[in-house]
Amino acid sequence: MPILYDEQRRCFHLSNDRISYIIRLAAGKYPLHLYWGRRVRAVSDDLLSRLCSYTDADFSLNETPLDSLPQECPVFGCADLCEGMLHILHADGTHALDLQYVSHQITQGKKPLRGLPSARGEHAETLTLTLLDRVSGIEVELLYTLWPDIDILARSARIVNGGASPAVLERALSACVDFEQADFSLLTLSGAWARERQIVTRPLVPGDQGTSTVRGASSAQTSPFMALLSPGTTETAGEVYAFSLCYSGSFTASVHVDQHAMARAQIGIQPFNFSWTLMPGDSFQTPEAYLCFSADGLGGMSRQFHALTHRYITTGRYARSARPLLINNWEATYFDFDEDQLLALARCAKEAGIDLFVLDDGWFGHRDADNSSLGDWYDDVRKLPHGLAGLSEKIHAMGMKFGLWVEPEMVSPDSDLYRAHPDWCIHAGGRPRTEARHQLVLDMSREDVRDYVVTQICAAFRRARVDYVKWDMNRNITMYGSARLPAQRQQELGHRYILGVYDVMRRITAQFPDVLFESCASGGGRFDFGMMCFMPQAWCSDNTDAHTRCRIQYATSLVFPPSTMGAHVSAVPNHQTGRVTPLEARAAVAMGGTYGYELDLLKLPDDELRQIASLNRRVKALQPLLLYGAFYRLKSPFEGNETAWMSVSEDRREAVVTHVFAQAQPNVRPSLLRLAGLDPSLDYREEKTGRVYGGDELMQHGIRIEKPWNDYRAQQFHLTTVSSSAPSVPSGRE
Repeated sequence: MPILYDEQRRCFHLSNDRISYIIRLAAGKYPLHLYWGRRVRAVSDDLLSRLCSYTDADFSLNETPLDSLPQECPVFGCADLCEGMLHILHADGTHALDLQYVSHQITQGKKPLRGLPSARGEHAETLTLTLLDRVSGIEVELLYTLWPDIDILARSARIVNGGASPAVLERALSACVDFEQADFSLLTLSGAWARERQIVTRPLVPGDQGTSTVRGASSAQTSPFMALLSPGTTETAGEVYAFSLCYSGSFTASVHVDQHAMARAQIGIQPFNFSWTLMPGDSFQTPEAYLCFSADGLGGMSRQFHALTHRYITTGRYARSARPLLINNWEATYFDFDEDQLLALARCAKEAGIDLFVLDDGWFGHRDADNSSLGDWYDDVRKLPHGLAGLSEKIHAMGMKFGLWVEPEMVSPDSDLYRAHPDWCIHAGGRPRTEARHQLVLDMSREDVRDYVVTQICAAFRRARVDYVKWDMNRNITMYGSARLPAQRQQELGHRYILGVYDVMRRITAQFPDVLFESCASGGGRFDFGMMCFMPQAWCSDNTDAHTRCRIQYATSLVFPPSTMGAHVSAVPNHQTGRVTPLEARAAVAMGGTYGYELDLLKLPDDELRQIASLNRRVKALQPLLLYGAFYRLKSPFEGNETAWMSVSEDRREAVVTHVFAQAQPNVRPSLLRLAGLDPSLDYREEKTGRVYGGDELMQHGIRIEKPWNDYRAQQFHLTTVSSSAPSVPSGRE
């Protein structure tokens, strides 16, 4: 998997066994984007010929406008009339940058990014292209990392002020790809609280399009991801060029189609309400962006992102291991609980085969509703007379693990912390402090605030002897302002806040390496690779309704694997939609994620408790396959009345297929569901019926799906290969 440099032709070829990414220096000065797609063995003269006129020694910006060329690091104002990756205000009030190549370095591995989460670099190679603006002294390092086993390129940029005067970054994106055509459809993920990540697709048109947020978080309203789909692309076929950002703050992902029908795709930190002062010698590192090429449609793209997650993003004890089945007390009790109630719920859960009891909001301060006590991380002895330590000891004595909910980034105006330190929240001068959910946002750009949070949260975790943590964040930032930042640096706050959050997470997770951390932001409001670098799973949505969860989890799987998706079986009628769905359907959908429960087991009849115990045994037996198998989407809930997906083991000898109906329809025949990812040369036995099918038959013909008599019905099929020594059984027969 070499990164090769052809000095004679000034050409960089980044490739593994499946993809190539090629850069050429125009006149030895400007890095141009030549190719990204299926692997080519070598860079031929024919491939280079379309850029030959731009690489002559007499190349001049006066003769060749840069916005007519596909660039690797376009910059507005120096012969480029489109928005580029960088915009820098110099001390003289001008913005011009003429970034020219000065050197490059090809290294084994990949260095961590300063202050930012990023993918690990074992087995990878990294190309660093160094560009320089000789007038201002601004230096830009373009970083490219390619792995041998995934079809993803990591890109970021490091900007260094090598001049003698301060400079202000006003735009600092992570990656740009200039395509020489715009015949694509743009796919993004949009939504809201309780309906996160809904698929939106539209054709590119002249001008600007894309997705972004200014909420201070990657947000429930959008996602730091976009994909360009070639004409005719489907789940299983067609070329996809996808971009995803390893960042949890405000971002932009955009495509500009110019007058020449060239498409410029860019992703990075949101430029709105952002600036960063670079004093002489200072540097700024942009977040890491992941660029994925798939020749096998959206499914191929997803499996590459899933491989990135499992191999190079998630870390720690639970990165590739089974997860404990949990019960969270939130929808069972909300704020109204005492120790006896919690212990009774835990005992019932233990009898049903649940491994982990999670105490949610309301255990601290004097918090009987959502209007007080955030920041006061001491035990409420009214509810827990023996404190967290006493409750945890009793839970552990049952043979269960113990988990805890926290919201470390927030403070309630009605709290001891706020009364002692009113300047610790984000606020704009003397203006009214805008609350949401009766809370304010702590200024995580401040070291004293971060130190307090780390000290208090770690103390609570030690008292509770936690095995699991749900880390919540329930509001976005408004009234940007920090009491510690000077006026000219207030627009650094958004990014400094996220860097502070990462610092706190890094310090806390390092102290508890065996704890399972799950991120949450009013559900799925911060579901991004930045969070996944610290916490291997995230609460997918506060909406636990199985019907609407089909859409949320289906779209989330475009980028993230089931192992990252917190998914629970909840009570009916559902607390968000009022919908009643069968237990089997709720469980089948929750098996598409990390699996747990969010209901009051004490109110269930004995037959449902027995059913839950049976389901738990099934989940534990299948969990490695469900969480880490190759994931295939078979039917989209965005296109019809059915949702279907499957997970296949690495050796393709085992698979679990899940099919969910929404509304039942009268007078319809059974249908056939075509499977994917199996070995066509092997035979598979279905667990419940004992029937044997050829892998080729299952993929080309399908497995029979019975039509339901009631709404919201699920069917699951567990397929295992038939031993070669077993007698042959006719396909599809008992």
